[in-house]
Amino acid sequence: MMKLDLTGKNAFVTGVADDGGFGWAIAKSLQAAGANVYLASHPRVLGIVKRILERDKNAESRKLPYGAEGELAPKALIGCDVEFDTAEDIPAERREVKGYREEDVSIAGAFAKYAELSGNAPLDILIHAVAFSPEIQKSHLETSRAAYLLAHSVSSYSLIAMTRAALPYMADRDASVVGLSYLAANRVTPGYGGGMAAAKASLECDSRTLAWFVGEKGVRVNLISAGPFPSRAARSIGDMDEMVSATAAQSPLRRPISAEDVADATLFLCSDLSRNITGEVLYVDAGFHAMSPAF
Repeated sequence: MMKLDLTGKNAFVTGVADDGGFGWAIAKSLQAAGANVYLASHPRVLGIVKRILERDKNAESRKLPYGAEGELAPKALIGCDVEFDTAEDIPAERREVKGYREEDVSIAGAFAKYAELSGNAPLDILIHAVAFSPEIQKSHLETSRAAYLLAHSVSSYSLIAMTRAALPYMADRDASVVGLSYLAANRVTPGYGGGMAAAKASLECDSRTLAWFVGEKGVRVNLISAGPFPSRAARSIGDMDEMVSATAAQSPLRRPISAEDVADATLFLCSDLSRNITGEVLYVDAGFHAMSPAF
């Protein structure tokens, strides 16, 4: 059986906050396929991720998939707050907070750290697994302007900013940028509030536009639109277990998705097998996106 081989490739995976989300599963799959993985996490969760990578109680969740030996062991764990492009953009009061005062955790700072730790190694893969709104539990109608704009800044504009920062390391590499979207970008999902639905719609538009602007450099940009999944972050949306069950019942395959399903699809989009695919949104939702409402 042919195996996807990413040996010697370097991957920068953003948005890892714990061992239960898509980012974690993607990082494991990339390493299992041979890639050198650099994790980037928000400063407020950096210590959590570090402990998960080290302590015995999380050993099972670190095991690599596909029968690969070993466990997730990134080349580095880097602090990165994608809300800020440069150190100068970080407010002075934020720079005094733990996680910010020790080093530059802006996007520019994170890639400078990557360059330092990797010896200026070229970058083949950029994973954008970042999304946030401070008012995710509020309806679209109730969302404040500030929360709406922050959701767009962190969840969609950061794809542009990170791709721009990564481009000097990715150009002419047949490199791949992969982000994560959700069906709410195109369908009304009442519980998905705080401006996040609009942010995902922007993300999908941004990914197509980026695909054009970086395509001449050999860089591909694609998104995966995943079905509902009960990650720790997603549980803030509402009754995620009920959402997963209802979606599975109405999906052509009659089953929920797993984080590994998304990781598998990401691995394909990062491999040479997808070398002529860009500007695409790949649905990994057991076919739910194709269905009309059940009557």
